[in-house]
Order: sequence, then structure tokens, then C-alpha cells
Amino acid sequence: MAGVIVPTLTTWPRSGLAEEASADFANAKIDWKQFAGQTLTLAGAIHPWSSAITPLLPDFTKLTGIKVVTDFQLETTYLSAIPVMLARGGNTPDVFMFTTYGQGISGGWLEPLNAHYANKSLTDLAWYDESDLLKTARAFPVWSDGERYAVPITSEAMTLFINTDALAAKNLPVPQTFDELLATAKAIKSSDMAGIAMRAQAGGNSTPPAMGFVFSYGGAMVNKDGTAAFGSPEAIEAIDMYARMLSQAGPANVGTYEWYQVLDDFLQARTAMAIDSSNFATDISNPGKSRVAKQAGFAPFPHLPGKPPVPFMSHWQACVNSRSQNKRAAFLFLLWATSRSTSLQTAAAGLATTRVSAWSSKAFKDAFGAQAAEAALANLQNADVERAKAILFHPQQRRILDAFMIGVNEVVSGNKTAKAVMPAAAERANAAIRG
Repeated sequence: MAGVIVPTLTTWPRSGLAEEASADFANAKIDWKQFAGQTLTLAGAIHPWSSAITPLLPDFTKLTGIKVVTDFQLETTYLSAIPVMLARGGNTPDVFMFTTYGQGISGGWLEPLNAHYANKSLTDLAWYDESDLLKTARAFPVWSDGERYAVPITSEAMTLFINTDALAAKNLPVPQTFDELLATAKAIKSSDMAGIAMRAQAGGNSTPPAMGFVFSYGGAMVNKDGTAAFGSPEAIEAIDMYARMLSQAGPANVGTYEWYQVLDDFLQARTAMAIDSSNFATDISNPGKSRVAKQAGFAPFPHLPGKPPVPFMSHWQACVNSRSQNKRAAFLFLLWATSRSTSLQTAAAGLATTRVSAWSSKAFKDAFGAQAAEAALANLQNADVERAKAILFHPQQRRILDAFMIGVNEVVSGNKTAKAVMPAAAERANAAIRG
């Protein structure tokens, strides 16, 4: 896939943190060797988390005697492949990155984890210290019946990226409201530089920025009865604004844009502003990858006057295969991977983990960027976890998201108005839900 950017993390001096981790694991009331000799298959996307955890896997094997075999693929490939793999009923992968939580639970693919957390021969809750997890990370994996089927492994929220030199050249401040963002993007747009770039491709993987617009305008993706909600007046107004920004100030072919193109345009100074995942901060600030590393700025998600922003947020999660033959070893891996000590090590490489202690560490702020960390944390705190979970955990998530973004793409492309398109898109989603 020519031109595709794969986010990577910075390198970091490991010796001190590794020594601290060894001492910390020794203090846990866990027999780390109880599954020695087993082999786990770990599947996932090529992603900042997989990049950060891979160098530490030999440490896990040394600690536990458990070998880990990895199977990481490009994100779009992986997201299409993993449901097919699980639906076939195989016992591998043992552990896997996952997003379609509702589908996985309704399909019986995910191992319930509450009993593993309660197993004192497997888990030392005092040592694991769930109070150190971000509030969103504690709430995110809890299903409606109180069961947990996943462990959050990263934290991300939609964040505004700014080429500060481009704004300074026009003597413009950092926009805060949607109207200000539109006006700024239009003022900066030129033949050489778009004013703003965001995802607009007609597929469910492109939805996160647009969902933040819907939430911030007071809308939702699904109603309490599980039906699609983006035909509402609030969603229509939000998508109208989204489309105006991209049609009036976006790149010429923005209707084809996924996150790869958004990030690449910002890195190469082809757009003055962009909205996408906070996880891109490490690439944006990396002079080896980014032409705008020195002038890149990071800011909270825009908002309506007098109302708070409600950016879309999510936690990538990792799950245990319900048919795995190594379930307890797989859960032990997840405890290790999301422990305070491991999180401090991955955070030192710039990974946005789920731990307060990691977000607060100097090493993380140095690697991720202090301003980027501040903006990302503000966006996480402003996010509405329940509205995000309502769509992410829906058993028909993919059909709903695809219908939503096909509608958004139509409006961005200028063919129809949001008022004409979005109610019809919601009805298509509801028809698909009804079967």
C-alpha cells in the first residue's frame, strides 16, 4: 500500500525502567511461572500498541516461561479478518486486539473475565491497582450485565492538530468553536495547502471525527432502543458543518480520505489543520517523519458556543478467545501487558496507555509531547463514554457505521444535503438491523 503511514513509537532507554519492572513483578502475589511452557498467539493491528509491546515480549517470556507468537497485520486488513477467524471457532489466536465488542459477545467469541479477576491464584488486585486506570478505561469494558470481556490497552480521543506557522502567517488564533474552525480553515486554504483534513471515505473505519461532531452538537449514533439515531436534527446540523468544512476548505479528493491520508497530509504540510486520533502525536512530532514537527500544535476538540466539546474517544481493547486452550495464561498476559510497570515502559516510548501514572510520567510527556498529552487528556475527559460505548458495543456496529459514513461521504461530496441524506442513511441502518 504505497504511501501508507504506519504509526511508530520513539525508542527509549529501557534499563532503568526494566529493572524497576522486575522488582515490581516480584512483589505481586502471583506465581508468574504457573503456565511455563505454554505458547500464546497474539493477533492485532500494526498500531502503536503492537509496536510498543513487541520489544517487551522477551521480558514476559523470561518472567513467565510463556512464549508469545505474534500475528500483526495492517489495520484495515486485520479488522476485516479477525471476525472471520473468530466465527470459524478456532482456538487461536489466544489473545487479540478487538473493537466490535457487541458482535464478539453476541457471537460467543470473547472469554468472560470477571472470574479471572476474582481468581486469587491468578490475580493480585492490590498489586494491579485498578484505581490507577483512567476513569474512561475503568468504565469502557463493562458490559450491561456488569461482566467484562476485554481489557483496555490504549487511550485515544479525536484531537485538533495545527500547523502554527500557517495560522501565524494569517495572524489567526487557534480556533475553539466549530464556526471559528470553519472560518480559519477557509482563510488559510490555498492552492498549496488545504485548510483542514478529516476522514470522509465511505466506510465505517472513517467515522471517528464525524461522530465527535454529532456528539458535540447534542446528537447520538444510536437510540436507547438500539436503532440508528443520526437522522436527528442535531446530527443533521453536525454533518452539515462537517461537510461544509471539507467541501469549502478540505483537500480536492477528500471523499477518499481515511486516517492514512489525513495524517500524511498534515505531516507533509499539505493541510494547515486536521482532526484525528491523539495517537498520531508521536509521528507528528518526529522530525524524521514530519515536515511540521517544530511548528505542530495540539488543541482540544471544537465546540458549540456555550457548550462543552464531546469528542469521540475509544480504547483499543484486548480480549481472550473463548475457545482458547490457554485462557488463564492469556489473562496473565493481559495483566502483565496493562500493569503499571509495563505501562510505564510503553509510555516512555510515546504510547498513550490507560494508566494515570503513565500519563503523568515525565518520560511519556517527553516522548508524546507535553502539549499533545495535555490536549489528548482534555479530550478524553470531555468525551462521553456511554455514547461511545453505545455504538462501539452494538452487535450491528459495522452496518450502522457503514451506513452513517456512506451518508457523510455523500454530503461531503456535495451531491445532496445533510437534511436529505442522513435520515435516509439512518433508515438504511435500521433496515439492516431488522434484517
